[in-house]
Amino acid sequence: MRPRAKAVSLYFSHSTVLYAVDRADEEGLVLADGNVRKLIEDASFPNQWPTKETHIQHKVLYKNGVSKEYGVHGTAVGVDFDICIADGICITVCPVNVFDRLELPGEQEKMDKGVTNDSGKAPLANWKADPAREQDCIFCRACEIQCPVQAIKITEP
Repeated sequence: MRPRAKAVSLYFSHSTVLYAVDRADEEGLVLADGNVRKLIEDASFPNQWPTKETHIQHKVLYKNGVSKEYGVHGTAVGVDFDICIADGICITVCPVNVFDRLELPGEQEKMDKGVTNDSGKAPLANWKADPAREQDCIFCRACEIQCPVQAIKITEP
């Protein structure tokens, strides 16, 4: 199990949305309002997760009871789009350029109008870090280690 980040108060601000994070522990990312965002800690990931669709050159996996709206993009480099806050650190630290910014159509409009998703939260950003070239990953884990919300899971084949 990888080490967990511990924090008393972290604030992630994207557009008009501000999330206060109380802590990250074995339950997942615990927000100040008490809601928990689960991490990709399911032992069955990625091999036993159903494929929702194929996007570019990777699968989009979605598991009922775990995934929310977007699912997990990629298998070797799995990015949980429901947790990703689109801060771009994974794009910056990746030495082999695995990630691309993937614009999410309609998300900016939702953010501007304050529309919430099925979990009652407004979108954090109008883009996500997409592992478009996950086949190029060298498994250095820089992205996984640096992700402040632990939305990335590296699974070596």
